[in-house]
Amino acid sequence: MSATFDPTAVLRVLAEHEVRFVLIGGIAAAIHGSPYVTTDIDVTPLVARENLDRLSEALRALDARIRTEGVDGGLPFAHDAESLLRSTIWNLTTKHGDVDLVLVPAGTAGYDDLVRDSERLEILGVEVRVASLADVVRSKAAAGREKDRLQLPLLRRLLDETS
Repeated sequence: MSATFDPTAVLRVLAEHEVRFVLIGGIAAAIHGSPYVTTDIDVTPLVARENLDRLSEALRALDARIRTEGVDGGLPFAHDAESLLRSTIWNLTTKHGDVDLVLVPAGTAGYDDLVRDSERLEILGVEVRVASLADVVRSKAAAGREKDRLQLPLLRRLLDETS
């Protein structure tokens, strides 16, 4: 889709559709002070039928498609609340950039676990729940990906400084 990354536009669409979610991943880390740049937005939605219905509508408004290597613009997919439950991770591309839906991030039990310590923040006029830095660190450590391992020393230092 080659869209310009505009995370605020994605957050605005999710808010307009009243989707309950927690912002996780690189953007959550950046909000807590990480200097690392990310080019996608990661969210963990509340896994409840009504919320997933609203999420599906938001994905339609975002022109979301499945992101896959070698297919410019991604693959179209039909979705509803039920079908979104068929995977725990959806890597999507939208008209506002890449979005990863992560129903159960590594090292967590999902939305209910993350929302407990999340912060409600206003980001460029959009109110969102942002995962705590401790939860971001916990998830990145559990994921064990090389890019996460490289960021963890700095994220842990930030956590120590803010605790």
